[in-house]
Amino acid sequence: MITLIRRVLVFVLVLYIALFGLTKAIRYPEPIAAIKLGLAPASKTPELMPFHSIVAAPSTFAPWKDGAKEEIGQVTWNGRKQDFATFLKETNTNAFLVIRSGKITYEQYWNGKTKSTVLPSYSVAKTMTSLLIGQLIDEGKIKESDTFVSILPEFKAHSSFDKVTIKDLLDMNSGIGVSDNYPTGPSGWGVAIAQMYATTDINWFLMHNRKMREEPGTFPEYRSVNTQMLGMIVQKVTGRSLAEEFTDRVWQKVGADHDATWNVDSATGHEKAFCCFNATARDYARVAQALMSGDPKIASTAWKARLSVPVVKLDYGWGYGAQMWHPYPGVNLMLGLHGQYIYQDPLHDTVIVKLSDMPTSADGISSKVAIVLREISEKN
Repeated sequence: MITLIRRVLVFVLVLYIALFGLTKAIRYPEPIAAIKLGLAPASKTPELMPFHSIVAAPSTFAPWKDGAKEEIGQVTWNGRKQDFATFLKETNTNAFLVIRSGKITYEQYWNGKTKSTVLPSYSVAKTMTSLLIGQLIDEGKIKESDTFVSILPEFKAHSSFDKVTIKDLLDMNSGIGVSDNYPTGPSGWGVAIAQMYATTDINWFLMHNRKMREEPGTFPEYRSVNTQMLGMIVQKVTGRSLAEEFTDRVWQKVGADHDATWNVDSATGHEKAFCCFNATARDYARVAQALMSGDPKIASTAWKARLSVPVVKLDYGWGYGAQMWHPYPGVNLMLGLHGQYIYQDPLHDTVIVKLSDMPTSADGISSKVAIVLREISEKN
């Protein structure tokens, strides 16, 4: 029996060493960390990867005010009227906020989350990255017509990759062949988008994923690699991390109440610009409210217009432009995997924040969720 146990232990040790070597070669976290990351619910992932802090300065901005409390009864969910509570439960909701005319009218948390819980945004981070790009364009430090390799020449591929512009990246129109489609479960971890999410070396990942699927500007498709490249541009042009730039350019301007985090490939490396911005629900609402109202100013009039005008059509037939979704005319939506929604409706002066723990297999229900958000926004 003892001999058998020893053999099993030796086998496990040898297997771990082999997996450790493999993960190191492909720039993944070590095996146990990678498994934890793959199995964790969305709300737990921010603490499973290294991060840079985005520092709050709440004293620089007036605190939230409460508006008239509202009850939300029935909503149209899955094609029929159902109780709002059913919708929240079936979409694994952790936080739900409604802001009308800059005042909180509805705020609830579930599953042990509170107003101070930092929660992931996934692809909401794309819009956060776009805010930084917009400011650099306004300052004349970059232009939408600039190519990626004119700023980071070490990535020249001597192919049509070298023609990809900032505009192409902003509008998901680059043609770079890193698909966001991947299967659920362990088999999904071998595809490029999962590798980019888990990587410990963004530079290495991009250097090995510069193959083109289409010519730049010819075929729009949602691909997160575009946003990652925008983040690398910000870092190269400013000489600072995205977290540092976001702290100064956005977070402290809006008077965020809590520090946020941005997950990175390594402590001294790159923020994962496409996915890994983490903050409290109220502070996501602050960014949306400032962007919608123009006070405080975190986007110029020109960039606000750029964010608000769809350029291409992507999933669900929704409009998209400059890293912002447009499910309905006049509505801007920051959207993230696993059920993260920051809904901005200027006509009704309403911001809605929904943060969730939906499984990857539930990706594709956003058009149904958007119907609910629209009903709530327009009810007044």
